[in-house]
Amino acid sequence: MKKIKFLIAVVLMGCYTLNSAQAQTQDFAKNHQFNLNESGTNYFKITGLVQTWVRNMDYNPGSTVFNYAKSSGSDIGIRRYRVQMYGQLTDKVFFYSQIGENNVNSIVDRKQGFFVHDAYGEYALDKTKLSIGGGLSGWSGLSRFSSPSVGSIMGIDAPLYLQTTNDVTDQFLRKFSVYAKGKLGKFDYRLALAQPMAIQKSSTYNPANIIGTNSSFSSEPANMQWNGYFQYQFKDQESNLIPYTTGTYLGKKTVFNIGAGFIFQKNAMWRLSDANDPTSIVRSNMAHFAADVFYDAPIGTKGQSISAYGNVTHYDFGQNYIRNSGTMNPANGTTDASVLNGAGNAFPMFGTGNVLYAQVGYKLKDNLIGKTTLMPYVSMQHANYDRLNNAMNFYDAGINWLLAGHNSKFTLAYQNRPVYNVSGDLTSHKSAFIAQYQVFFN
Repeated sequence: MKKIKFLIAVVLMGCYTLNSAQAQTQDFAKNHQFNLNESGTNYFKITGLVQTWVRNMDYNPGSTVFNYAKSSGSDIGIRRYRVQMYGQLTDKVFFYSQIGENNVNSIVDRKQGFFVHDAYGEYALDKTKLSIGGGLSGWSGLSRFSSPSVGSIMGIDAPLYLQTTNDVTDQFLRKFSVYAKGKLGKFDYRLALAQPMAIQKSSTYNPANIIGTNSSFSSEPANMQWNGYFQYQFKDQESNLIPYTTGTYLGKKTVFNIGAGFIFQKNAMWRLSDANDPTSIVRSNMAHFAADVFYDAPIGTKGQSISAYGNVTHYDFGQNYIRNSGTMNPANGTTDASVLNGAGNAFPMFGTGNVLYAQVGYKLKDNLIGKTTLMPYVSMQHANYDRLNNAMNFYDAGINWLLAGHNSKFTLAYQNRPVYNVSGDLTSHKSAFIAQYQVFFN
């Protein structure tokens, strides 16, 4: 009899486990998450993203690939690969982690392995009004797209200039920080105190040329960095569950926000007042301020929508600071020291001065091409940097073929960037054509 009772208990336990597993499978199929309670308010979720780029572009004058001269070329690469793992573990405890790779093409080191983008925990003192957290995170200041949600970008890429210290004193915009965030009615806020990463570990660090008469990031132990971004959400309310802001909702929300933010770090920068006197060090604060407006809404009766974003930013990196950036750069050397841009597709994206940015896109009616539709867009970054004698204008225009919204889309884009000499004069423009296929599992 005892054996029979034991066998019955085992069978019942197996049935319960099987039913529980079936229920979890159904929950995952529906919401892509594993529920930790019956209501689904406590859960664990996994998402994934891959963006593949195929490009043809003109390179900057003097560009080389492993010492072979190249004036133009085509390449294939992985712009982004992401795996997110996060969950509302209890009613007050939230966990978030993200791993992946950026800018992997044919000239980078092979088998790099994933690196950690985010790893932080959060506790809700008040579920809506105040949560505090800490770790490595994208809870940054300044503007909406200083922490963009890369899976919902409207164009081929985010306005990267808004990631002010990207991979210089942070890890692809993420920072070691403690933060507070919440909503007070329609007012949404985030504040963070971050510890900058050592400039000595930056890929751009050159120990033979760490200080000159133009400002650069100081090699001295860094002071803490203050970040803040505040916005008033007039229409539909956006989630602030994670730090990354949506690029476009494709007509599924009516969002109208006005925001403002800042980043400040004491004595982050330095320079020499006299090139011949290495002791004539002048230290200065890094202080950035921005204001922006975002509108994303359905229009018409057939699924059409519009998305628009405008930003004005004042950058103070110190006297005559300039920094080049080339996304997934296809070249790794240059023979022309007179070119300020450096190799490949780099251009002076960052600098001390003022920047205006605007982007607008229009989603055509649903089921335009079978069950798919199109969304053309255009954007422009216009900057007046102190180091340059001519305005810096970067153009990006393209069209999205929305095969399944953001989950499966093909984007074709044209970009035009300026080329400067070391005196700060505009000498030419170079073009790039980019095709992207994105798969986003969320």
